[in-house]
Amino acid sequence: MILYSVTINVDDSIHDEWVEWMQNEHIPEVMASGCFYDSEIFRVVSPETEDGTTYCIQYYAEDISDYEKYQIEQAAIMQTKLKDKYGKKFTAVRTVMEKLENDLS
Repeated sequence: MILYSVTINVDDSIHDEWVEWMQNEHIPEVMASGCFYDSEIFRVVSPETEDGTTYCIQYYAEDISDYEKYQIEQAAIMQTKLKDKYGKKFTAVRTVMEKLENDLS
């Protein structure tokens, strides 16, 4: 399993509009790419930020090829839409993780 995690700090001036847009437009559009089988959005509780509110959006892909397909075909389009809509009122950090299988049970 691959976890694509996008951590975004949102300026207070756009907060409510941004949350609604993410939940009703952006995340469904990313999911419609067919590259991810599930997604979740979290508000970061700790560490607290001095400015704005931080969220972590997590997208789950079956394997790295699904994630790479998204990067090649959709990522730049999605990131441009976010920048065009909210300019410099947010910062984003993106990470990709691979789940390890373990025998600790």
